Amino acid sequence: MPLQRKKGFYEKYIKRLLDIICSLLTILVFSWLFIIIALVVRLRMGSPVLFKQPRPGLVDPKTGEESIFDMYKFRTMTNQRDEEGNFLPDDQRLTGFGRMLRATSLDELPEVFGILKGDMSFVGPRPQLVRDMVFMTDRQRLRHTAKPGLTGLAQVKGRNAITWEEKLNWDLEYLDNISLASDLKIFFQTIAAVFKRDGITDGENATALDYGDALLKSGQVTLAQYEDFQNKAKALLDEHEKGR
Repeated sequence: MPLQRKKGFYEKYIKRLLDIICSLLTILVFSWLFIIIALVVRLRMGSPVLFKQPRPGLVDPKTGEESIFDMYKFRTMTNQRDEEGNFLPDDQRLTGFGRMLRATSLDELPEVFGILKGDMSFVGPRPQLVRDMVFMTDRQRLRHTAKPGLTGLAQVKGRNAITWEEKLNWDLEYLDNISLASDLKIFFQTIAAVFKRDGITDGENATALDYGDALLKSGQVTLAQYEDFQNKAKALLDEHEKGR
């Protein structure tokens, strides 16, 4: 059954226009900040300055499946590896400057270019990882019938400090109330949350626990199911890589 949802006038005709105008203004007004952050990242962590990662985007109406796009952020972690060549844990690779970027959400600034391109919107469900998406139910995947956002309702309701179920439920609630008023409210609440530095981590990890890992940890999926979904995610990512 294809994922589909009825969209209102604002979402169909106004939201994209506002995204274009606001993303252009952001790039023009804060170009100096982009340059400064890029230079500091380059000096402190080396190259590359940007971190690129495939994320689920809008559902393709032709296939009924999520499209996958590359999301860019300022890099916040080093590439330190152990003796066997594996990356060290996130909390060991996260630098002090990187931690500050995350705490202030300045690492997210390059996503504005994704908004201008049309992959994202200023407000919408946050794009999760492909390996998170494959564990979602069809109802939860309805979040992908809206463009992923730089911020969203789940972010102002707790970000990584709330459970995955709460996060996904807030995303679905946003879908039922998409309007200019709700987007403006979320945008200004986001600014307040950034200054308070709320919900940056889940309290235990430098980065939030993946959805599949959380489900496995709580016993909601078996190890066999977990491995099957992870293999599905790998296949989707391989297909995306071939299509570049």
